[in-house]
Amino acid sequence: MTAHPGETGDARLRPGAAAEPHRARRLVLPATAQAPGLARRATREALATWRVTHLEATAVLLVSELVTNVTLHAQTPAAIVRLRLETAAGVLRIEVRDADPNWPQPRTPAYLDDSGFGFVLVAALADTWGVRDTPPGKTVWAVLDARPRSRRSR
Repeated sequence: MTAHPGETGDARLRPGAAAEPHRARRLVLPATAQAPGLARRATREALATWRVTHLEATAVLLVSELVTNVTLHAQTPAAIVRLRLETAAGVLRIEVRDADPNWPQPRTPAYLDDSGFGFVLVAALADTWGVRDTPPGKTVWAVLDARPRSRRSR
């Protein structure tokens, strides 16, 4: 996991890809059991609209893990999840924000553990990811290369 103090929401977007429009979608949800499903649906709809459905399986899994993490672990009186999806300059950025200032504590789960695999998946699926302070809480973000495989540099 990496943290980039002072990083803005657009810091990982590569400059110079003016041919691709900047698109963003935001969703605010109560941190309830329904939040992950609503976030997955919103992600599918955004990716279809933006014509980056080749990222659907990976992006939906990342969103599901990050939103579920907030619903299970955020320690705030009025728990709200803020999901932001953004595509520009050949990347898809996923951000999940909550009001709990405590950063996630990724661990390496044991073979027979029932939980603890969320950030193992995030690290395996995202091109890069991290956490940053966003008072009063934090934002966990992940970035995926949004270019079709045939256009990616080798």
